[in-house]
Amino acid sequence: MDIKKGLRILLQNIKNAPECPGVYRMINENGKVLYVGKAKNIKKRIVAYSHIDKLPLRLQQMVAQIDKMEFVVVDNEAQALLLENEYIKKFEPKYNILLKDDKSYPYLELNLESEFPVLRKYRGKRNPKNKYFGPFANVMALNETLNILQKVFLLRSCSDNAFKNRTRPCLLYQIKRCSAPCCGVISNEDYLKLVKEAVDFIEGRNKKLQDELAKKMELASENEDYETAIVLRDRIKALTAIQQGNFVDYGKVISTDFIALWRIGSQVCIQIFFVRGGQNMGNIPYFPKQTENVSDEEIIEAFISNFYIDHIAPKEIVVSKFLPNAEFLEKAIGAKINIYQKNGKFRIIKRVEENAKITLEKKIAENASNEQILSELADYFGLKNLPNRIEIYDNSHLQGSYALGAMVVADKNGFNKGQYRVFNIKDEKITNDDFAMMKEVLLRRFEKMTPENKPDLIILDGGRGQLNAVHEALKNYDLNGITIVAIAKGPERNAGREHYYILDREEFSLPYRSALAFYMQNLRDEAHRFAIGSHRKHRARDITKSKLDEIDGIGAKRKKDLLSYFGSVEQIASASLRDIQKIAGISKKTAEKVYNYFNK
Repeated sequence: MDIKKGLRILLQNIKNAPECPGVYRMINENGKVLYVGKAKNIKKRIVAYSHIDKLPLRLQQMVAQIDKMEFVVVDNEAQALLLENEYIKKFEPKYNILLKDDKSYPYLELNLESEFPVLRKYRGKRNPKNKYFGPFANVMALNETLNILQKVFLLRSCSDNAFKNRTRPCLLYQIKRCSAPCCGVISNEDYLKLVKEAVDFIEGRNKKLQDELAKKMELASENEDYETAIVLRDRIKALTAIQQGNFVDYGKVISTDFIALWRIGSQVCIQIFFVRGGQNMGNIPYFPKQTENVSDEEIIEAFISNFYIDHIAPKEIVVSKFLPNAEFLEKAIGAKINIYQKNGKFRIIKRVEENAKITLEKKIAENASNEQILSELADYFGLKNLPNRIEIYDNSHLQGSYALGAMVVADKNGFNKGQYRVFNIKDEKITNDDFAMMKEVLLRRFEKMTPENKPDLIILDGGRGQLNAVHEALKNYDLNGITIVAIAKGPERNAGREHYYILDREEFSLPYRSALAFYMQNLRDEAHRFAIGSHRKHRARDITKSKLDEIDGIGAKRKKDLLSYFGSVEQIASASLRDIQKIAGISKKTAEKVYNYFNK
């Protein structure tokens, strides 16, 4: 690496760099993106890289490899943030802090377009016309909150189809979890008041709400409307119970995420707590990659940049470290970033930091245990080094239909779900032949192999025949450094007594009930679970597609209208002709076609 050459190229690019918001990319001579960065002023930002003596070793090495730079100008900080994240995910630059975030968090959705809005669990793309509350760290936290809201505000949670077709109140009304707007028990005006109260509560305006309910209860009692007074009393009791159950420091926190970091050596854990309306919605740990020789502040900034691209930002983000670029991030994500030295929020962030410490210590201990198991694995299977990448393969089909192969990937940190792959079998002649299917899958995998994703160990579900078939298929590839193992179920399919096959070795078994035997079972079981799950999705998708797409006159729009109204193909199949005719845009003739198709 020639640092003088890299610095010279950097200085040349500084002369031509734009002085406005945007994204810059540093690229090496092989065309590989080294680093992606964002800036309010690109020129001012990249000047900092020219002060070589002030840069950490990591960035000095990066500058030495620069062969060219590319700039993209945008209108504002938010667009720069979006583009930076898009490029980081696309190029996975060596010198960027990488955050694996494939989690989909549940939200509560209130569909405000409806005459009687429904409060329900929701994942996926958000509709700007609706109101969302969250995120929740897990479904359990969401269910607990939804349960409370049903008790207190009596909002419906049923599907639109069930709502439209109900003729009498359901069980939720009987147990005082719904106000039964489906049957006219409550007027639209009064129901919308409940909706407003629910929003006030979720957004932290609890005291005002409780005072209003108390006044209504007193007025109902004075008017001898004791039934209404009892309902209001129960709602006040539920609210009081919620507030008493809160940790005291959460009480006044309306909409805040708390983000803290803990470092041990080169390993880092970021912990994020979600608090909404005085309620702790749960917490999630993250373990960002490529953090060696990177400051804590830079890691937190990178986390915030990445995380709030896909998740709704709260009104406030409390962090454990002062962030130099906080102002830029605030404009980009639309949230205030604060640090506290005292009060309740300071106590919460210290607790979040302690959680990050405990979580990281636990992960390090688990990794040490994993390394011990991987060391044993290397000894038993004759690997020269600990495996960095293990690939496990399994097939799935239904009497030759919907045939596919599945690949699961594991490393020292556990299963790497972002690397899982499904191979739909292309040759229909072999869908009943497990050997031929595995050969096709492995050949397609090796065609796409690169030095970066080359496995150290390949595990096949099968015996000696499966092993020989794969080696025959891969005879024209360089298998140096790759060990291929086949696992056959033990006598009477007894878990823990599996037989292992490696080319040019006698079959063998692992010590019964050993840690390594359990580890190998876990690898094989995960591949089987993923293969079966992928097969079911494939089959269900194909069935859904064929049933609606085979009906003459049903295009993409009408298909969407039908599914939106009924919720599933099964519901459409069981619907009456009259119900189908209710859908806007579906004529009587088209409704008859749909009905006749499912009722031949």
